[in-house]
Amino acid sequence: MSTQTILKVHPADNVLVALTNLPKDTKVSYEGEEYTLRENVKAKHKFATVDLDPGDSITMYGVLVGKAQQTIKKGGLISTTNVKHAASDFNIGDRHTEWLKPDTSKFSGRTFNGYHRADGSVGTANYWVVIPMVFCENRNLDVLQQALVADLGYGRNRTYQLQSQQLVSLYKSGKSVEDILSTDLQADYQSNNNQRLFPNVDGIKFLNHDGGCGGTRQDAQALCGLLAGYITHPNVAGATVLSLGCQNAQVSMLEEEIKKRSPEFSKPMYILEQQKIGTESAFLSEAIKQTFAGLILANRQQRKPAPLSKLCIGLECGGSDGFSGISANPAIGYTSDLLVALGGSVILSEFPELCGVEQNLSDRCIDVPTAERFSHLMRTYNDRAKAVGSGFDMNPSPGNIRDGLITDAIKSAGAAKKGGTSPVTAVLDYPEKVTRPGLNLLCTPGNDVESTTAEVAAGANIVLFTTGLGTPTGNPVTPVVKIATNTPLFERMSDIMDINTGTIIEGTETIKQAGERILDYVIGVASGETQVAAVRHVQDDFIPWKRGVSL
Repeated sequence: MSTQTILKVHPADNVLVALTNLPKDTKVSYEGEEYTLRENVKAKHKFATVDLDPGDSITMYGVLVGKAQQTIKKGGLISTTNVKHAASDFNIGDRHTEWLKPDTSKFSGRTFNGYHRADGSVGTANYWVVIPMVFCENRNLDVLQQALVADLGYGRNRTYQLQSQQLVSLYKSGKSVEDILSTDLQADYQSNNNQRLFPNVDGIKFLNHDGGCGGTRQDAQALCGLLAGYITHPNVAGATVLSLGCQNAQVSMLEEEIKKRSPEFSKPMYILEQQKIGTESAFLSEAIKQTFAGLILANRQQRKPAPLSKLCIGLECGGSDGFSGISANPAIGYTSDLLVALGGSVILSEFPELCGVEQNLSDRCIDVPTAERFSHLMRTYNDRAKAVGSGFDMNPSPGNIRDGLITDAIKSAGAAKKGGTSPVTAVLDYPEKVTRPGLNLLCTPGNDVESTTAEVAAGANIVLFTTGLGTPTGNPVTPVVKIATNTPLFERMSDIMDINTGTIIEGTETIKQAGERILDYVIGVASGETQVAAVRHVQDDFIPWKRGVSL
């Protein structure tokens, strides 16, 4: 294990990152330079390598990430009290699309076993979705879920009810509060996979949401585009659509959005309108019958070999920490470069978390119109945020700040590492779909679930999700691979983590090695051989983005 306690991320940086807790007055050295720490510096936080005066630039990842607000002496901790967010402006400059492709010989000829769809896409899973056109139908979705999931073998045998029954028994037997609190309750769950009526269908997913009416027509159109992205998604075999009838998000709008994404759409899709059918019992009975028929058709699908170029990986982070940008994010950045070199697609989203690295991404766009679209979406989004008293500088969460990401630009510069180094082949606005291989930029909020929801609608059939603080986020139809930035998190929250990249911090693995290991893991997940934690826990997070201001 490495004994290194500090790290400079980029040669041009004037801050160093603590890799472990360092007390005040500790003397540390880096590349021949010695520093005496003027305050306690917690792991993941940064200290100055030079004396800084008010207004001086703070540089990390080789870019401007803040300005000193007061004098910071060499060895002094940088914090929200002495540093303010700042980022360089950007323009439409020259194209810099040359890149050093990684060695892909290890993966040459590799395949995954997926579900081949009529439009040429390949799914890593095979789900049936039940979708409401409006929130008024959410209760009916709940009824259908109760009617279908358990009896078809998609439920989970949970012990939490047994825990409650155990506590009731203790209480009735006269046990004290202290006795009850000291009782060791075992938590576990077991899948009913071996009892599935339809073994080739991974599940029935119910996409509850609070939209469809009461907002603007633009909200309704965006929602229909998002739902169309799920219906046409390669991991989806077919859909049951429930409409009330009078909502803004009309079925005709949904069908229009489906046609945009899949002109020759041929999946089974059953549309039911409650106001036409009449009674609730008739409506639900028809929905159950048609969904069951759809499952029979979906069960005919079987996994077959597909090239890795058919993978489309969403790149996501949440609960980020000061190690995110130096372990997990660069690791999946290398995975991204590998997949792009193999002809696949990757999606980098969360536009508020690209603040400060716009110039690099703009220069990497394959042509000027693509760069101009990126510039327009970034500026428009930030201007809308400022108009309501916010802005990209207000993006870091309290948890981010507590773990060393004290400005949006620091957070963003590390977050952008997920996208690797390849050229940007397309810039997409929400809720558009990926149509080109390579690195795609997708305009979404930084909110984990809203962004993951959008990446899947854009076509991601696997999502790589890095976290330093820990989050259970998943998705209804796409496996979300949870990647820990540090070993303590991986061990502490082992039930919801899939991969550990704390090995990079510890010096036992390089970024390249971790990136290759992650792609190996992805192939197993894509083939249905490895089940990720979010799927085991039925973590079906789904939040459409209403096109207002969400950071």
